[in-house]
Amino acid sequence: MTDSVTDPKTGPTIEICVDAPKDFDRAVSARVDRIELCSALAVGGLTPTPGLLAHARHCPVPVYAMIRPRAGHFCFSAAEVASMIEDIAHVVDSGLAGVVLGASTSATEPGLDIETLERLCQAAGPLGKTLHRVVDTLSDPVSAIEPAIELGFERILTSGGADQALDGLQELARMVQAAASRIEIMAGSGVSAPHVQPLRAVGIEAFHASCARVIDSSGTRAIDPEAFRSLQTALVAAGRRRLCKPL
Repeated sequence: MTDSVTDPKTGPTIEICVDAPKDFDRAVSARVDRIELCSALAVGGLTPTPGLLAHARHCPVPVYAMIRPRAGHFCFSAAEVASMIEDIAHVVDSGLAGVVLGASTSATEPGLDIETLERLCQAAGPLGKTLHRVVDTLSDPVSAIEPAIELGFERILTSGGADQALDGLQELARMVQAAASRIEIMAGSGVSAPHVQPLRAVGIEAFHASCARVIDSSGTRAIDPEAFRSLQTALVAAGRRRLCKPL
């Protein structure tokens, strides 16, 4: 399991989310700090397929698999939770570094579903754990911090309750302050190079991005090398010491 907060020796960190083998290979070759492995990023990311899990075996970069059985809200039925537990078992068997989890008590007035999260975390065992943007559906995202720490999560992926991380700066600042270096607050949703400085100004040192663009008329998305290069340059300017390779 990795450290729960950013290592000051490396400076700001970058996690790239991918949903296709080609982009996965690009992220690995670029030497990013971590990869979030999903299927269907167009709907926010779902559990990766068995084939994609197999592709990620023996990766030199830490890979965290999204565990989400469907698109939509995060209030899961008993059958869906059972499916998620089975999916976690496949991730364990694949030898990946961690899982990305989240669950809420209601589709309309959500709170963290602690009972379900406890079951999912127990199934994950010693794997690293990220609490995903279910926190952004809460009326007060800060309220997720203490339960996340108690459940053993390493980090929280969040936009500060806003659609885009840049619009959630005030809430992100509150979350960083409440976390007090006990758990990492990682900014995600729409993160790109121009956002690094304002996010760092409120204490964010971990960045989550897809750096993706639509590449054809069918809506296929893929990593945009220029967007990745610009984000890398911004992070280096912000003090990142571990250099990524060009895509």
